[in-house]
Amino acid sequence: MIPTTTSGLISLLFLSILSTCTTPAFGETARALVYTATAGFRHDSIPTAIQALQARGSAANLDFVNTEDKGVFTDQGLEGYDVVVFLSTTGEVLDDTGKTAFQNYLNNGGNFVGIHSASDTLNTTAFYGKELGAYFDYHPELQNATIVVLDASHPSTENLPTDWPVRDEMYNFKSDPRSVGAIVILTVDESSYTDDGTRRFSQGEPHPIAWYQEYGAGVVSGGTAGRSFYTSLGHLNETWEDELFMNHILGGIQWTLQANTTRAFNSSALVGNGGTSSSASASSSASASPSSTSSTSGTASAS
Repeated sequence: MIPTTTSGLISLLFLSILSTCTTPAFGETARALVYTATAGFRHDSIPTAIQALQARGSAANLDFVNTEDKGVFTDQGLEGYDVVVFLSTTGEVLDDTGKTAFQNYLNNGGNFVGIHSASDTLNTTAFYGKELGAYFDYHPELQNATIVVLDASHPSTENLPTDWPVRDEMYNFKSDPRSVGAIVILTVDESSYTDDGTRRFSQGEPHPIAWYQEYGAGVVSGGTAGRSFYTSLGHLNETWEDELFMNHILGGIQWTLQANTTRAFNSSALVGNGGTSSSASASSSASASPSSTSSTSGTASAS
């Protein structure tokens, strides 16, 4: 992805629109927990991604708080966040206590965003798979491809070209996210890249690359469903330096917040930043990784 002067101007305009149109109703900054723990492959773009988000937080009226401490995933620890973002996570990054707390957070109206290898995370946790939409299967080698916008009206796509040239990993998935109610908004022109892998699962057509759920499917019956957004893009450091991609990410995050199921937007909500001090003390800078390991790139892992 090649940043241009034009895309930079688009980004400034977009962030200006976000800051005026999605300001929390009660004058509070919405808080986003960015979770970057890894128990499998670790992307070296994670620090760049954190920096890119935090640099744009003020303009978007968002406080991005980064942690790799699974101990934050308690009912009290998650209570003060309007959205939880899994950014390039891999593997079993939560224990049973953390999974229960995360389920409770979603049941209480919390919003969710998954980025890149978030789909190669908590692979046997049913509610997470539904909230995410679909699990990663494999990807061909990193290469140039053409992303196609299916819905230009969504905040995550409205500033993208209809045919968007990118250099990234074109993920294949183990199921069709549309089967849990997700709306696919980005696909890929499969003639624009080479995939020599074997597809073992049906992921639906056209090829899903990014999608959203108006009501997150990971919420239990009777719970208050917030929104869910996922994009499979985000592998390279250069990707996180591209203003078009950042518009895509920030648009997705801001869209989830417009569910109005959290305190920054709804005074009667059960979770979110409602002006009270949150007990979650995660550092706003990247914390040390808890025994994460790296692996070589290949078609069998979300690298």
